[in-house]
Amino acid sequence: MDEFAPPELAMDGDKIGLQIGRLDKPVRRVMVALDAYPEVIEEAVAMQADMLVTHHAMLFRPVTSIDTGSARGKALAQAITADLTVFNAHTNLDITSGGVNDVLVRMLGLKRVDILERTRNEQLRKLVVFVPKDSHAKVLDAVCTAGAGHIGAYSHCTFNTPGIGTFLPGEGTSPYIGQAGTVEHADEVRLETIVPEGLVERVVRAMLDAHPYEEVAYDLYPLELMGKASGLGRVGDLDTEMKLSDFAGIVRDKLGLRHIRFSGHPDRLIRRIAVVGGSGGRYAKQAIHKKADVLVTSDCDHHTVAEALHDGLSIIDGTHAALEVPVLTEAARWIREQTGVEVIETTVQEDPFRWI
Repeated sequence: MDEFAPPELAMDGDKIGLQIGRLDKPVRRVMVALDAYPEVIEEAVAMQADMLVTHHAMLFRPVTSIDTGSARGKALAQAITADLTVFNAHTNLDITSGGVNDVLVRMLGLKRVDILERTRNEQLRKLVVFVPKDSHAKVLDAVCTAGAGHIGAYSHCTFNTPGIGTFLPGEGTSPYIGQAGTVEHADEVRLETIVPEGLVERVVRAMLDAHPYEEVAYDLYPLELMGKASGLGRVGDLDTEMKLSDFAGIVRDKLGLRHIRFSGHPDRLIRRIAVVGGSGGRYAKQAIHKKADVLVTSDCDHHTVAEALHDGLSIIDGTHAALEVPVLTEAARWIREQTGVEVIETTVQEDPFRWI
């Protein structure tokens, strides 16, 4: 989950990661859910799940007491008694590539997609490693496969300079080239590439595994150059213009809702769409700045909607859960593919709203 939704993407003060349990527990079955509601905990325990992965934190505010007579306290006690590990990814799952907002983008068929509100630029490192010529291709492929050397849409971006490396193997060494007690002059290649900060550990591990030397000479340099941008929300275009009411109907159907509310004239022609999973009314100004015709989000109040409408932005307001539940299938797929464990989605109806 930390690879899918890196913790460093989370907004300041957000509660993410381990909520209950321990991270060294053997896991054979995982359940994914939007919230760790009491009914969800009961289902996870009944289904003999070892781990529950949620989007919303079970423990967001400080706990001063656990009243097991309340539904919340009972759920906490049941999770602990059953040794159920509870883990959550919140704003990091909203922001990450392939997360909440990208799932909505795919559902609505948006093209030419950009970030709505930038929250972070990835820091980059320069990796330099000295490799014997006969192992150069192997090490290069290892570090690039691990995630180094990406610039835009290009991968395996490196620079390679031949040279002579010298070293004197000490007593008790078993050098790949030369012998102990004799200065060795080796034909080597200086391999340089760029590594995103979040992948440094993985790339260095791959480099060391592929490198033949007992002691590998390498350097890591911080760079002022900014890497990939990340942020909350997305904005993109429909293939063609359509009436606002028709698009609102598409959103309603895609989210599986009986009804949906929207602002603006039903016959207004729209094309540029902003999406913010969860409560996104506060990003109306960013949507206007990005020249969006419509913002698809939830939990919007009267004043936010009215002010946005006067500034030319229509808002389609679904329910909070309806906008975020679709990511569960993507998270389940990721966990399943990366680990091979059994992953199940909760069957509990997690949207508290009903329609009459």
